[in-house]
Amino acid sequence: ERHGIRATFFVLGKYVDQNPGLAAEIAEKNHVIGNHTYAHPNTLFFTSRQIVDELARCEDAIFKATGGRSACVRPPFGFRGPQFYSAARKAGLSKVVMWSVSARDWTPQPWDRVSRRLRHVRRGDILLCHDGDHRASNADRNHMLSALEFWLPRWKDSGLEFTAAWTNSGVLE
Repeated sequence: ERHGIRATFFVLGKYVDQNPGLAAEIAEKNHVIGNHTYAHPNTLFFTSRQIVDELARCEDAIFKATGGRSACVRPPFGFRGPQFYSAARKAGLSKVVMWSVSARDWTPQPWDRVSRRLRHVRRGDILLCHDGDHRASNADRNHMLSALEFWLPRWKDSGLEFTAAWTNSGVLE
């Protein structure tokens, strides 16, 4: 908020069910909410039906919390077989969003380690950040927040602009 940046939050349905107020706040602040499945399974070898079920459960949680639906999805671990794209469409999701730079930040670590990974961010990149580990909703996020506090003003000063991921040219259809 302090930096005036709009972000895309790919949420897990199970955590939206546990904390619907947070999802509602994300939507109220004009950020984009994307679907990241209900429970974060590796869907690589799932059938299309199993993937649709995971995505639909997440969509139900998002709708209950925000009154809206998502248009985009990011597959857990980035793993996706050819069935993922058709399953996403069947679930009503129009975009599968991947990333070009990963902060590899899902476990606690020194903030400067995360920061070093972010030094390669360039115009057009989609940056993958996490708010913790997918196995726990109360994960320590300080390392990621510190790295972003360091980089956001520098990126802005260098002329980078921030948009929601689904408007970026890196979106796969």
